[in-house]
Amino acid sequence: MKPKILIDADGCPVVDLTVRTAREADLDCLILCDTSHVFDKPGAQTLVVSKGADSVDFALVNRVQRGDIVITQDYGLAAMCLSRGARVLRQDGLEYTADNMDALLMARHTAKKIRRSGGRLHGTSRRTKEEDRQFLRALRAIIAE
Repeated sequence: MKPKILIDADGCPVVDLTVRTAREADLDCLILCDTSHVFDKPGAQTLVVSKGADSVDFALVNRVQRGDIVITQDYGLAAMCLSRGARVLRQDGLEYTADNMDALLMARHTAKKIRRSGGRLHGTSRRTKEEDRQFLRALRAIIAE
């Protein structure tokens, strides 16, 4: 059975790249978003869920199956999808794995503690074409396996 691609689309800069790549590979693609970010992309189905803390995340994890490909920048969602047997890719091409998940979750926890105590962290830098190329290489490599 062919995998499908599920996109956590809220704040995701690679929706178009992912949909195009899914179409090229003849894979089903599902975009999940809440009511504040509605997408309509030819070649993909869109599921819009109500706003709410983690509503998109839970809708996605309830639909993911072993072997599916998930696109997200959310570490918590990535961990849940990994436990369901999915391949999970960040928008810069990093593949989340059991080997790197603990360190990523710890870094997120540490950053949250710094923010709660009044500290500031540098925001993300502007997205580059190289990040798009890295993402596409990683996505195509997963699809080719």
